[in-house]
Amino acid sequence: MNYLENKKVIIVGDRDGIPGPAIETCVNTIENVEVVFSSTECFV
Repeated sequence: MNYLENKKVIIVGDRDGIPGPAIETCVNTIENVEVVFSSTECFV
């Protein structure tokens, strides 16, 4: 069992690190996880 199963997830990626869509792709491989927000931001 994964600790993200049956959860809602908010993803904030980093422009110079790992972007939001890449994290979302990984999270979508887990069953019963709902991504409610995914974004890539620039933290300066």
